Amino acid sequence: MPRFLHVSDIHLGFDRYDSKERTLDFFHAFRDALHQYAIVPQVDFVVIAGDLFEHRHIQPNILNQAQLCLQALQEADIPVLAIEGNHDNTPYGTKTSWLRYLSDWGLLKLLEPSNPNAGNALYEPWDEETRRGGYVDLDCGVRVLGSCWYGASAPNAIASLAGAIKTLPPAPAHTVMLFHHGLEGQIARYQGALRYTDLLPLKEAGVDYLALGHIHKHYTLEGWIFNPGSVEANNVEESQFDRGVYLVEIDATGIRADLKRGYTQRSIVRLKVTARGQESQEALEAMAIATVQQAIQSGTIQPAVAPIVELRIEGQVGFDRLELDTRNLQQQLQQLTGALIFLLRYNVDTVEYASHVADEADRLQVEREVFLDLLAAHNSYKKQAPALAQGLIDLKDQQVQGRSEADLYQFVQTLLLDD
Repeated sequence: MPRFLHVSDIHLGFDRYDSKERTLDFFHAFRDALHQYAIVPQVDFVVIAGDLFEHRHIQPNILNQAQLCLQALQEADIPVLAIEGNHDNTPYGTKTSWLRYLSDWGLLKLLEPSNPNAGNALYEPWDEETRRGGYVDLDCGVRVLGSCWYGASAPNAIASLAGAIKTLPPAPAHTVMLFHHGLEGQIARYQGALRYTDLLPLKEAGVDYLALGHIHKHYTLEGWIFNPGSVEANNVEESQFDRGVYLVEIDATGIRADLKRGYTQRSIVRLKVTARGQESQEALEAMAIATVQQAIQSGTIQPAVAPIVELRIEGQVGFDRLELDTRNLQQQLQQLTGALIFLLRYNVDTVEYASHVADEADRLQVEREVFLDLLAAHNSYKKQAPALAQGLIDLKDQQVQGRSEADLYQFVQTLLLDD
């Protein structure tokens, strides 16, 4: 009964938050997942369904991370079969990639269909001497087929691949194919996803297990399509997805793919504060701090593990939104949480008139509330808003009475001096 580990979207070299420690998270997650679910159970092989690296051009330390992980599998006598994804595929105008380098050095087998324009069959068997080939038959009774990153041309490529698979010599008991592409309906805002019917020619050609990558969310379909999701979350939104690595067993009764998530990963916490438009700047800051403190007390945030924390402040504010010192608040909250990265998302609208006046209020009450709203929205006057609001009402009354401009000016001067 063959067993293998299906991983995808490792993204070694991830550098979006400009944090060396965060970049290392992707290495630690990958290495621990391989140790726990490949080396310890001694699987027959490991498949990487694309995007081993974050970038096509990588730094030496990132290459070293990949080599350390793959060498551990090599020492455990576990072969690795891989394909390129859109992040790490061969750059335009070049003939090689870092995955090709790793394959040439024997740390993995990069399975790539041949170019039929060169007179070769689309699927050539793996040649250990040339380190080239599109498929390999393993001693455990599994044929593993590779593919490339096809982008928008994937539906046409699938038809060609399925046709080529049908012409191959008889396969062992089971056939696994690696394919880096996403299916429609799995995540929002994803253009160019494949339909299920696009993939059916592969099943008809004999593929028992289609090992997908590309979408960073776990999903399965119809008992033969499997996508484990990314090994580590690439952003805070992805922290809400189920994702991990698949430990797979195949026998005559079918496929058992167990999603494993118990390896090393950075804790990610998302919080939200909703402003109603009636809070002062100080009150809104206090709400943000209280929300974070409550998350710490409940154990949702554990400062000892240096999590990534996102706090979203949304809604409406009754003051100039730019008056909130978001940088200072972010620094306070980062210290409070011990977060490796603290993301403060401040997305509010300013409400010019935030107070609610009762329907039965008289004209004087309406005027007072309007003046209070205007003054409370101004940083220089909000602390004296009640007294100044009454002063503005008195100023209006004096103007109605026909007082001179000099008298009105003197009244305003006295009002401001008194406050």
